[in-house]
Amino acid sequence: MPGRCRRTHHRRSRRQAKPLLPIDSEHNAIHQCLRGGRISPDGSINEVERIWLTASGGPFLRTPKSEFASITVEQALNHPTWKMGRRITIDSATLMNKGFEVIEACRLFNVPPDRVQVIVHPQSTIHSMVEFVDGSILAQISVTDMRLPILYALTYPDRIPSDLRFPVMDLRHLDFCPPDMAKFPCLGLAYEAVAQGGSKTIALNAADEIAVAAFLDEQIAFDEIPRIIEDVMAATPASDLESIKAVLNSDNEARQLASEKVKTRGQKGLTIRAIP
Repeated sequence: MPGRCRRTHHRRSRRQAKPLLPIDSEHNAIHQCLRGGRISPDGSINEVERIWLTASGGPFLRTPKSEFASITVEQALNHPTWKMGRRITIDSATLMNKGFEVIEACRLFNVPPDRVQVIVHPQSTIHSMVEFVDGSILAQISVTDMRLPILYALTYPDRIPSDLRFPVMDLRHLDFCPPDMAKFPCLGLAYEAVAQGGSKTIALNAADEIAVAAFLDEQIAFDEIPRIIEDVMAATPASDLESIKAVLNSDNEARQLASEKVKTRGQKGLTIRAIP
């Protein structure tokens, strides 16, 4: 199947006036907020100034960067607000999940990366926000339960009654802060990848999958995950991929390179730990 344009599926959906309905809680929240503005027939959202992607910050929001090398698998799998699979939980701990969501938001809503802003919101009460050109900001608030975005997608454009109620009276305060890009470099790598597109986004995902699996198998340290991804991205030539075959080849090359980096770093780690 030809893949000449990375936004092919989204353009097809816009041409056919059939919206793509995201299930991920943040993008589902954005979709809901966008209904408060005007969307052009071609899918452009000229009234939107910025999309705000909220992030819980993961389990290491307040952990000093100096302690990242000693983080255990058990600690990294202990997410403060969501129960997820092992890889996505580690991605949440490194903020790579938010980087993937930035890329997804650019594709889903046809916006450049400089109009997608990540903001850390530990309570996970607001799932995302949309800021309009007049300064108005719409936020989507709901329980942290994936059944709600799934229900929204299944019944769109209608809404049907459910018992998934958010306890508004329990709402005491909302905390926000910018992400620490130095402490969580995976997020910056994702912005770099989406800006260059093509093979760089493939390298980002492939290297992350290999590095996270290696961490879960205790082959590398937690802080080596972004280093492996950065090395693989740097070694991957920027290119627009013209076919599914080219995409798969690029993915395979990135995985092989990431596996080599894991082996090298794992051997170094064993050497260091062997020193009395």
